[in-house]
Amino acid sequence: MVVRRLPPLRALEAFMRVVRLGSARAAADELALSPSALSRRITNLEEFVGKKLFTRAHQAMKLTDEGRHFYDAVQPKLEELALAIEGQSENLSLLRLHLGVLPLFGSQRLFPRLAELRRMHPRLHIDIDTGAHLEDRVGDTLDAAIILSRGPKSGLHAVRLDENKVHAISNVEVAKSLGDTPDRAILEKQTFLIHNELPESFTAWKEELGMRDLEPAAIDQFDSGQLMLEAAAQGLGIAIMHDDHRRRAADPRLTDLFDFEVDSPYSYWFVCKPIALEQRPVRLFHDWLVKAGL
Repeated sequence: MVVRRLPPLRALEAFMRVVRLGSARAAADELALSPSALSRRITNLEEFVGKKLFTRAHQAMKLTDEGRHFYDAVQPKLEELALAIEGQSENLSLLRLHLGVLPLFGSQRLFPRLAELRRMHPRLHIDIDTGAHLEDRVGDTLDAAIILSRGPKSGLHAVRLDENKVHAISNVEVAKSLGDTPDRAILEKQTFLIHNELPESFTAWKEELGMRDLEPAAIDQFDSGQLMLEAAAQGLGIAIMHDDHRRRAADPRLTDLFDFEVDSPYSYWFVCKPIALEQRPVRLFHDWLVKAGL
């Protein structure tokens, strides 16, 4: 049997971390290496494969086209190797991920697809946390979170999951009574339903109408998107929400009010600490989430 010569595994690890973290300095810090020691490991790998994997300028390393092709070819094989070892080992415990999720995203987008993830990675189990201040708890009580935000805090690895439009969503009968054209006098008599963590959605919607100073009869605050949809369906007010939420709810009682849409200030993001990507549960969920296109 011919045994193929493998590249220096420490050099391969250094390469993978630089690509995943997007920073040679961050990779060196995580590996407890000096920048020069990290560079030597990358050089060893380049000599082994006979290709220039990075360009180097001003102490920065940028992936070359050949480096990208190398990563794309090798990363899936490393994942297959990890899965093969995982499947043959009786000593490996369950892989557990502590994930923060907003309830509406969880019910509409995540849970309908989780069985697919379980089939792919049967050892991966997820503890779900729908509590408050998810972003602030990443790296503490949470391994990762899916948040709705204008933009995550610096220092977090973040993947934007979508771009949204803001719509006014109401009961079908309420929409009929308000007509197809926005009327300030009528709108000022209405109750609006606003998520207390997403106030700028209402501001953006009013600006699109040319009614920034619109003062409705009442604004009811919610901390749950699910309850906002139900309140709107019951005719209790006009919910200012992402259009995607109404479509996924598929509730025949609900409709969009008026025929226009507004770019939302907020998007869904997956966030975690950069170092958490080296934890197998986080990496498996991250990669699946990005590919699944939830």
